[in-house]
Amino acid sequence: MSWTLRWWNVPWRCKYMEGGKTIIAVTGGIGSGKSCIVKAFETLGVPSYDCDSRAKALYREDSLLVADIVKLFGEEVLSGGHLNLKAMSERVFGDRAQLLALEALVHPAVMRDYLKWQAAVESPMVVVESAIFFEKPFFDNFAHFSITVSLPENIRIARVMERDGLTAGQVRSRLANQWSDEQREARADMVLRTDDRTAIMPVIIKLIDELKS
Repeated sequence: MSWTLRWWNVPWRCKYMEGGKTIIAVTGGIGSGKSCIVKAFETLGVPSYDCDSRAKALYREDSLLVADIVKLFGEEVLSGGHLNLKAMSERVFGDRAQLLALEALVHPAVMRDYLKWQAAVESPMVVVESAIFFEKPFFDNFAHFSITVSLPENIRIARVMERDGLTAGQVRSRLANQWSDEQREARADMVLRTDDRTAIMPVIIKLIDELKS
């Protein structure tokens, strides 16, 4: 693993700091290896919050969010009293206005959930994982420090094909809807390239020590 550190892009800019916690954002495209980086932090005792998985959970758990989505799209997005995610996807696919309207509901719900989680965590440092961290103004001034995980596209495509059972064309279609590695790297404080040439843990240990100092 090779890495590049730019110290800092915008020093101590986080607006969600609570109880002295340092917030580290981890982002990267599909198949880049974000989860491996997050697991390394967790192994070292730094708890993590996955925005993407929690957003999916909130479709089931957050009654306020569900009510707002039904108000936006109508009862047809309900099935057996629960949100029908397939029906929702069909509503927003190719309709940017509908997608933005949905995001305007989901993002605040994720933030409410995150802040509850953050308040309950005793660790002075936390990691937040999001694939769209730099793509959405919603995340502006969210973290103290940002890491983007990069990997050559051909390797990412092969990883996702094996992991999710998708075709190469399907993976490329998803990649086309995400920022490029170059765009994310231009914004991040640290760039990690998960090429398996360098161990992850020493890099993460060094970063944690420097953030604590």
